[in-house]
Amino acid sequence: MKILVAMSGGVDSSVAAARAVDAGHEVVGVHLALSRMPGTLRTGSRGCCTIEDSRDAHRVAGMLDIPFYVWDFSERFKEDIVDDFIAEYAAGRTPNPCMRCNERIKFAALLDRALALGFDAIATGHYAEVLRDEDGLPELHRGEDLAKDQSYVLGVLSGDQLEHCYFPIGATASKAEVRAEAAERGFSVANKPDSYDICFIPDGDTKAWLADKIPMRPGLIKDAEGETLGEHDGAMTYTIGQRKGLGIQKPAADGQPRFVTGLDPASNTVTVGSRGDLGVSHLTGIRTTWAGPAPADIGTEPATAIDCEVQIRAHSDPVPARAWLGDYISEAPEHEVNPVVDEVEVPAARPAGQLMHIDVDEELSGVAPGQTMVIYRGTRVLGQATIDVTAKDRLGV
Repeated sequence: MKILVAMSGGVDSSVAAARAVDAGHEVVGVHLALSRMPGTLRTGSRGCCTIEDSRDAHRVAGMLDIPFYVWDFSERFKEDIVDDFIAEYAAGRTPNPCMRCNERIKFAALLDRALALGFDAIATGHYAEVLRDEDGLPELHRGEDLAKDQSYVLGVLSGDQLEHCYFPIGATASKAEVRAEAAERGFSVANKPDSYDICFIPDGDTKAWLADKIPMRPGLIKDAEGETLGEHDGAMTYTIGQRKGLGIQKPAADGQPRFVTGLDPASNTVTVGSRGDLGVSHLTGIRTTWAGPAPADIGTEPATAIDCEVQIRAHSDPVPARAWLGDYISEAPEHEVNPVVDEVEVPAARPAGQLMHIDVDEELSGVAPGQTMVIYRGTRVLGQATIDVTAKDRLGV
């Protein structure tokens, strides 16, 4: 096959490229220039997509004797990822920019260009596997190394996209094996640290970064009864489940710490409560997509729910759940304007698409609207939806 390898400059994509070459494929390497943020353009900066990353990828491509290019996707990245990130926070939601990047850049814009140029597939260094069902259709599964499994952030991929995806390191037993292989091949990135930061916020200070992008206005911090406990300097910089940085002087009646339990950008109010107030047993998701055909046995009522597992963060444990479909929203409302941050265009809370309902037996804690819920059956990813509403009690039987 003719394969385009997305080379980030890290050890995983470097070994993925090497394995694609070893497998006899015609391989071309490409590094995506995604961010024009000053912090990522300086030498020595943290995060990914830096100048050093591009140089590291180029160096490995040279050792593999494969063509190498740098493609500028920065304008698309700003519109689809950075601006979306700002708008979601302005709406009081907690987005996952890495997931959105996979959905709109790496496995959409990049894949579309690759196919247009005659490539059969794109390869990345993700820890996940594409397997085939009895009809030959692709299925997305967890990577062999569960500690590094990245199937969650790939849950947004469709069956059509999976047809053209190749994950050469997905069946590797451990990250240590990947690093050892890189060292044996003489790659200078063998011991390069993993990147955990949001690439366009290289110093990791999301609150300060947002404060520079969204007009912040002081507001009130209240408890569930409406009592004012303090003030904040901008509701958009908080997230559900947050404990630190609340600045509340008055202790709770039981002496226990307080957590953010709700955000209302319209009134610019942050609501806090106890740890127990964070627990939820029902999730309603929007923008439902399937990693292949939708399960044939899923219905539109709680009585026709399917048994599955749900995962709400990249490295959280999946929990047993039941899923069923809700209404189909045929028309997305217009973009809203947040009265508190009227300079920021806020996306509609419920865009066109299918709703998904999830009940869990064990309460989930700190779940925020905007996060992604990915549903599994065993190691297989079935699909995903963006969390829109949470509830304390289950809706099904």
